[in-house]
Amino acid sequence: MPKDTSIKKILVVGAGPIVIGQGCEFDYSGTQACKALREEGYEVVLVNSNPATIMTDPQFAERTYIEPITPEVIEKIIIKEKPDALLPTLGGQTALNVSMDLFHAGTLDKLGVKMIGANADAIDKGENRQRFKDAMIKIGLDLPISGVAHSMEEAKIIADEIGSMPLVIRPAFTLGGTGGGIAYNKEEFEIIVHRGLDLSPTTEVLVEECLLGWKEYEMEVMRDHADNCVVICSIENLDPMGVHTGDSITVAPAQTLSDREYQIMRDASFAVIREIGVETGGSNIQFSVDPNTGRCIVIEMNPRVSRSSALASKATGFPIAKIAAKLAVGYTLDELPNDITRETPASFEPTIDYVVTKVPRFTFEKFPTADPVLTTSMKAVGEAMSIGRTFKESLQKSLRSLETGRFGFGFDGKDPEASREQVERKLHVPNAERIFWLKVAFEQGWTIEEIFDATQIDPWFLENMRIIVEEGKDLSNLDLRTAKKLGFSDVQIAHARGITQDEVRAVRKEKGIIPTYRLVDTCAAEFEAATPYYYSTYGDENEARETDKKKIVILGGGPNRIGQGIEFDYCCVHASFALHELGYESVMVNSNPETVSTDYDTSDKLYFEPLTLEDVLNICDQEKPDGVIVQFGGQTPLNLAADLERHGVPIIGTSPKSIELAEDRKFFSALLDKIDLKQAEAGTAVSEDEAVAIAERIGYPVLVRPSFVLGGRGMMIVYNDDELRHYIRNAADVAPDRPILVDRFLENATEIDVDCISDGETSIVGAIMEHIEQAGIHSGDSACVIPAFSLSDKIKNEILVGAKSLAKELEVRGLMNIQFAIKDDELYVIEVNPRASRTVPFVSKSIGVPLAKLAAKIMVGEKLVDLGFTEEILPPCFCVKEAVFPWGRFPGIDIVLGPEMKSTGEVMGADSNLGMAYAKSQMSAFNPLPKEGNVFFSVNDRDK
Repeated sequence: MPKDTSIKKILVVGAGPIVIGQGCEFDYSGTQACKALREEGYEVVLVNSNPATIMTDPQFAERTYIEPITPEVIEKIIIKEKPDALLPTLGGQTALNVSMDLFHAGTLDKLGVKMIGANADAIDKGENRQRFKDAMIKIGLDLPISGVAHSMEEAKIIADEIGSMPLVIRPAFTLGGTGGGIAYNKEEFEIIVHRGLDLSPTTEVLVEECLLGWKEYEMEVMRDHADNCVVICSIENLDPMGVHTGDSITVAPAQTLSDREYQIMRDASFAVIREIGVETGGSNIQFSVDPNTGRCIVIEMNPRVSRSSALASKATGFPIAKIAAKLAVGYTLDELPNDITRETPASFEPTIDYVVTKVPRFTFEKFPTADPVLTTSMKAVGEAMSIGRTFKESLQKSLRSLETGRFGFGFDGKDPEASREQVERKLHVPNAERIFWLKVAFEQGWTIEEIFDATQIDPWFLENMRIIVEEGKDLSNLDLRTAKKLGFSDVQIAHARGITQDEVRAVRKEKGIIPTYRLVDTCAAEFEAATPYYYSTYGDENEARETDKKKIVILGGGPNRIGQGIEFDYCCVHASFALHELGYESVMVNSNPETVSTDYDTSDKLYFEPLTLEDVLNICDQEKPDGVIVQFGGQTPLNLAADLERHGVPIIGTSPKSIELAEDRKFFSALLDKIDLKQAEAGTAVSEDEAVAIAERIGYPVLVRPSFVLGGRGMMIVYNDDELRHYIRNAADVAPDRPILVDRFLENATEIDVDCISDGETSIVGAIMEHIEQAGIHSGDSACVIPAFSLSDKIKNEILVGAKSLAKELEVRGLMNIQFAIKDDELYVIEVNPRASRTVPFVSKSIGVPLAKLAAKIMVGEKLVDLGFTEEILPPCFCVKEAVFPWGRFPGIDIVLGPEMKSTGEVMGADSNLGMAYAKSQMSAFNPLPKEGNVFFSVNDRDK
């Protein structure tokens, strides 16, 4: 069936800010969908409140609205733009909920807009707990014993009918299990039900029997108008039921299903998508299997593209969101070609001859009082994915991709010493570190049966882990090739042998033990792959294609975490686009399955690999690049820069030496004196007593922090000696090679962020951003405004002159971020980072100049004059960036902001009126503005 020609203009609704449960996978999905629809000749209108997304770049839609995603705002956009259709299935739960609000309000009918992808009835049937239950009973599928409640009284009646605790509470129409949980007693039951009713937009919770310990599987399914259905990927959760799938290690394809069980689940998936009525597009369907009886039940479905869809797309190479968008406008699966093979249609189910492992990334260190127990409400802020020929290799690669200081499944000198009782506690209660405690248990002599009883993790996975541990015990003598096939990193082997990883690398290369690169091709090598999308392994044929074009490698940011998120991926994608425009071959290296940078058509080549020194050097050996860009991926690539340069890898852009000098206190203070810029008094300490002496010399309060961190990790404002000593003993890892920085804290100062671009000759300030919160709040957590609204012309001029002097002295080639503070009309430099900052997307959207793209072109020799950016631009309106926080995920934590970053995402409000721009930013950040009541003002005497 050809595309629907009655539709000319389509409104695509984005997902808004990055929050736990809804990450940058929806930027990936949305970008793919917008590209696909425009490819087919449709006019695309996009609404999204998140400036850090690629999809809100002007080239992805005819018109882009960076506005709050609320029914009122979208109704106004529909009246203005008059779209024929609304696509609600690619913007996560946010887009689904707002689309349903518009439908129920009669707005879509009144304005003649039809929903495509999934209609309102299908969405309601998939999301409404009671209707979904009735639909599953109708088609004869088993479900947990449950009931739907709209009040505490109804919930208690259902609990009595089910009969025993624990019980699972699942709110309707929420994201990532928000508000849900497992109740083990009456008190917990009442707390979770109350919270769930409060957070559900329809005041509805499902109370169901608890399937703790059952195995959990997911099926990514697609369906078209002609009722063709395909399974794109099966995914198995390593953690059993009771842990949210976003918090569980997951493996694709499913490893422990027999073919008969798989076929039963496949048939059930097709029955579900047909009964719910998702006529076009993708759905994620979750099943649970009792390991004792084999009873298989349906848990839930998402009638939209989801986090798992992004994972399945990256795991198989099948672009689910792109295909879903084309199905939504009338195509059938057999009419659409497979991008990777270019010979097979999209109706061929992908076949994969490797194992994919996804590991969640947590940031509990940011919230020390949060409950670290993993339940049905998601807590992970990001994820890393790895591909290997076996589960063992894939698991070890994924653990070193996490960037938590671990280099595989233990054996890296970081394993804890613990008693059997401690290990038992860590195994029984799901937690972020449980995977490493499994290794400790095996070393203590626990049997697979004992570990299974404690964790309910399938014995197949445990047996694979046991083999890694058994082989690892003799890692110092294990044949190198065997060790590498098991996924052991050079760091682990070096630790076992008491040598350096450089020495391990040298021995490996001498013996010819180097990785080969295999293609991700959707068809287990049955057809030729046209897209170069690679993963490394050992001992197989090398499928990496060599070209004679000039190559530049871009190092991505790895898994999302607080302080290093989508903003850096945005910069990496722009770098790739820029290099492609200049005729270079762009080579992307990243391990994050949620991102646009790991889409197979963003770069000329994609390596889905961990961002460790070993893995990056291996890729550089294979590609022999003309340059490597480390400036765009946040702290991750910067931490590798000096070692890469030491190994002869050509780093382009600002030199690693300049980046390190900006962190060197002594040098930096001398530089500021030279160019006549002030800095708060400061010192560098390598011991507790030294830190106290510095603090007493410069005067309290002081700001203390470790060197080379991102997102204010470990930062604190302290007011006396006792607090400082407590900080150093408990929070800071101080040593001669890890000094801490002690600065006088400028109380009641105004903080300013500046993004600057320089080609070595010309330097231009992208924007001066004035923070709304006072200095002392991390810049990533503070709202900020472009243009600055309260600064004198004198101060603005000092900022411009100071920024350009710093760019010249540090020999910046590319981007630089400077943080200033203004106190008593004096300008102070807080810090300088000669790299891309998290504000680059916001500034780029505000002034209409793609700074990251220009910076990448500068790195390969272009000049700002030739690129047409030679003077500062003032935006035609006020632009406000506001932070979005995960407080709802961690009940009871301290929500006071400070110098350590805690936000997960950002939104933007733009308007000719500053107050209105700020109000829009609050609406977008889920901070509803009160329309009545009283306001309390407290003003300092000096400000009265």
